[in-house]
Amino acid sequence: MSTTAVSRPEVAPPEPWAFPLPDESVTQNGIRLLSYAVPGQYVVSLRLVVPLSLTDEPADREGVAAMTARLLDEGTTRHSSEEFAELMERTGMALGASVTDGGLSVDVDVPQRLLPEALDLLRQALSEPAFPEAEVRRILRSRLAEIEQERASAPHRAARELGATLWAPTERASRPAAGRPETISAMGRDDVVDFHRRHVGPRGATLVVAGDLDGVDVPVLVEATLGQWTNPDHEVATSPRAPRPAGGGRRVVLVDRPGSVQSELTVAVPGPDRSVATGWAPYPVLSFVVGGSPSARVDAVLREDKGYTYGIRSAFRPRARGGSFVTSGSVRADSTIDALRLLVEILDRAREGFSESEIRGGVDYVVQTAPGRYATADAVADEASALALEGLPLDFQTTTLAAMRELDAERLRTAYAEVATGEWVVVVVGDAATLREGIEGLGLGPVTVVPN
Repeated sequence: MSTTAVSRPEVAPPEPWAFPLPDESVTQNGIRLLSYAVPGQYVVSLRLVVPLSLTDEPADREGVAAMTARLLDEGTTRHSSEEFAELMERTGMALGASVTDGGLSVDVDVPQRLLPEALDLLRQALSEPAFPEAEVRRILRSRLAEIEQERASAPHRAARELGATLWAPTERASRPAAGRPETISAMGRDDVVDFHRRHVGPRGATLVVAGDLDGVDVPVLVEATLGQWTNPDHEVATSPRAPRPAGGGRRVVLVDRPGSVQSELTVAVPGPDRSVATGWAPYPVLSFVVGGSPSARVDAVLREDKGYTYGIRSAFRPRARGGSFVTSGSVRADSTIDALRLLVEILDRAREGFSESEIRGGVDYVVQTAPGRYATADAVADEASALALEGLPLDFQTTTLAAMRELDAERLRTAYAEVATGEWVVVVVGDAATLREGIEGLGLGPVTVVPN
């Protein structure tokens, strides 16, 4: 039998990809409606975002915004908590709500054929919440138990200490978004009711609807449901602003956890948000190159070469305004000092710049995986709602990915050096008795030991 040689086909680079654009309209009560057609996605994702600032919480009731969000599905004026849960189950919908520094986000996923019913239940949850006394007490008890669980978790404990150390004590960002024991303990139903009345309404809200919308008249459905939502007491949220850094140069906070067999390391500085004037394009690439994968600089040394960790990650973390650059992960307790020394050296050395292969690898990863990251309705809805809260244009991802393709070594070096100045805030959660002297010997600034 004869064979014929066939030359290997050339693999062409992928064509540029664009984030989808929606049909846009406005309801009679002022809600901005963004409808994204995602064919084949028969579970429709709804994301309603309401501008809201945590700085508008009463100082002695911090966390009330988060507690309000958690209580939105606990019954309405016409349905008890159990009845409302049963109605959601019959509708096949899942509802969740949360708050960030930029606002309230209510997430609903529902089969396409039951979209009208889900939209009406969402309206009821937002406009007619009952906040039953028993459910309020239960949610508050749950939050107090959660705080204790967070205290027992090294990553959560490090994150809480980082916020308190990175930002000025007068800044809301320096304290947990979901409240502290003293503020949660002081809270009651009246606080939740009052916060909802004043801060949750249709003014400035955006609703994102993403999924297979073939044959669905989304504006008509929304107008008949959420378009009827009113709240005459709704106040305009305080505009977001970047939190003020605490300053004070390089410093270390050592959270004492006696006998710990692992140490949690966090190294951070204030960073940009996605509306940064010089453009967001360099920062996702820098995250990947410095510490975004097992092949990145941090893990290449601390995991692959030294075997100190299962993985340490770096990321630029934008807020609605302002942000941070954070590198964090756990290491073996007996390797803490050397791991911290190497980690800071790697982060400092990155200010010298990046190789062409690193840049191309980072750009290709971020750009070429974008279609996969936004292939589902929920991912499209999540991103579109985040853009709305941050006041960014709807083609932000498209223009940012295009800008990434043009990045060069100097642009990346400059972007990194502008943020990673070396004024590191370091948090270590571990056994202070065995670690303090060694950490002080690294010369990373004054070391403050705090109890777990």
